[in-house]
Amino acid sequence: MTPQQLLERAQRLADADGRRLLGIAGPPGAGKTTLAEYLVEALGADRAVLVPMDGFHLADAELRRLGLTGRKGAPETFDPYGYAALLRRLRAPRAEEVVYAPGFDRELEQPVAGSIPVAPEIPLVITEGNYLLLDEAPWLPVRELLDETWWVDLDTEERVRRLIDRHERFGKPRDEAERFVLASDEANARLVAPGRAAADFVVRRR
Repeated sequence: MTPQQLLERAQRLADADGRRLLGIAGPPGAGKTTLAEYLVEALGADRAVLVPMDGFHLADAELRRLGLTGRKGAPETFDPYGYAALLRRLRAPRAEEVVYAPGFDRELEQPVAGSIPVAPEIPLVITEGNYLLLDEAPWLPVRELLDETWWVDLDTEERVRRLIDRHERFGKPRDEAERFVLASDEANARLVAPGRAAADFVVRRR
């Protein structure tokens, strides 16, 4: 499916009555953020907004307290209850009430509270992340809160290469980036793989 066809599919959600939530899931490095950002830019700021799951990363200080620094990015390093609570709030916008969602700063590798304003008149909220279709507690409520889910597919070799490059670009030495991707990111990729079958639509990227 071409980018224009994907845009048209998202546009139909934005044109539906009331607020709609589109979830974009997939393994680490598949291109979820790139696709979501493209859709939001193409639809326009008055029609769509991106609220990433990554805003619910636990802060590094909390990961250190829990002994999870080496597992950063795994399901247990997020706040899924907080994420689901935000999705519930976004599903039922109130007139004149702006919802402030957390974002994620990739250079700092930290969540940033209250950095994404979601005005009540915006018809489409796009959210993306690895665990939107994870079939285990406490992530199960997330799927039920989304009107449509897309799964992003990318060849494994290319996906791993891009992940390593990304970690290196944001400060990790090459050997450390390779170790982290193969030990942590790929473990997470295997964990979420069954979610592909649960998605409403599969986007194959190159």
